[in-house]
Amino acid sequence: MKLAGILFGAVALTACSSSPTVVGPAQDSSHALRSHQVHVENHGWHAGLIIPATHLNREIPELKQGFGPAAYYEIGWGDRAFYQAQHTTADLGLQALFRSKGSVLHVVAIPDSPAKAFNHLDVVSTCLTKHEMASVVEFVANSFVRGHRGSVLPINQGLYGNSRFFAGTGSYSLLNTCNTWIAKGLKSAGLDLSPSLTLTSGSVISAVRSRRQLCTPRPHPTAQ
Repeated sequence: MKLAGILFGAVALTACSSSPTVVGPAQDSSHALRSHQVHVENHGWHAGLIIPATHLNREIPELKQGFGPAAYYEIGWGDRAFYQAQHTTADLGLQALFRSKGSVLHVVAIPDSPAKAFNHLDVVSTCLTKHEMASVVEFVANSFVRGHRGSVLPINQGLYGNSRFFAGTGSYSLLNTCNTWIAKGLKSAGLDLSPSLTLTSGSVISAVRSRRQLCTPRPHPTAQ
C-alpha cells in the first residue's frame, strides 16, 4: 500500500499534453457579470472540480436522469483501472503510468453546498462569466466517451455518496494526470494558469486561490 501511494504521488507530479484538450473561453466584455461559481476541493493526491448541476445537466441530460435532483456535481478524471480499484497496488500504479487502458470520470451528485458536503477538505472557489462557465462545461462534456446515440456511458458504481464512474476520453499517463485534467478545465474557464506547471492537487488549489475572481455584487434595489 505504501509503495502504491508513492507511485500515485509520482504520477501526480507530472504535466499534461493530450486529450481531453483545453477549450478556449469566449471573450467577454470587461463589464461581464461574474455570477457562476465553480469550486475545487483537495482530496490529498488529487483534486475535484465542482460545477453547478444545472449547467452540466443542459449539456448532458442523462446525468439528471441518473442522479436525480442535485445542486452540484463533483467530477474527477483518472486511470480506468487505478481509479476504480478497491485496493490499489504497485502493479496498478505502474500500469497507470505506462500502460493505461483508458480513463474514467467519477461523478458525484452533491445535494447541498460544496463547503457543507466537503467540510473536512480544503475547498476554494472562483466566479465565472456566462461564457467562461460555458467553456468549462464544454471541456467536461468533451471528457466523456459517447455511445452511438450520443449518450455518456456509465460503467460502475462510484466511490462514495450518490456517484458513478463513466467512460472517459484520453488516457492517463506521466503526461496526462488527474490534477492536470483539473488544471485544463480551469484554463478552459479563463483562469490564467499553466496546466504543465500546475502539477499537484495542492498547486491546483493554490492557483485557484491566488487567481480567484469574486462574484459580481447584486445591485441594491432603488429606493422609491
